[in-house]
This record gives sequence, structure tokens and C-alpha cells, in this order.
Amino acid sequence: MKKVFRLTGLDCPNCAMKLEKKLNGVKGVNSAQVNFMAMRLTLDIDDDKFDSVLEEVRKQARKIDDTELV
Repeated sequence: MKKVFRLTGLDCPNCAMKLEKKLNGVKGVNSAQVNFMAMRLTLDIDDDKFDSVLEEVRKQARKIDDTELV
């Protein structure tokens, strides 16, 4: 399932790169793409694991620049 989230708290393109790399390393994430200019995150996660993986994604995002998914 692909889903797009708005990002808040992301301050620089370098942090966006770090976030994308970190999220692509989360088990269960098929792909994560961060668009810094649009402040959007596109996630592709298997439907059956979506809720549990999304919680881990949110945790990891908070570690980088206190970024939140809205």
C-alpha cells in the first residue's frame, strides 16, 4: 500500500536525505521517498504489516529533527 504523508519539523535537505535513508532501512518498508520541497513522504508498505511498520516509521522520523508525519 502506498500512502503520502505531510512532514512537519524537517528543517533542511540534508535531514531529509537522512530521513529517507533511515526509513528505507526499516524492516517492512518497501520504499520511502522524501520530497523536501513539498514536505511530503511517500511510503510503500505491505498492507498486512502497515500499522505496525508505520508506528516504527513514526518513531524513526521523530529521531531525525523531531519530524512528524501528518
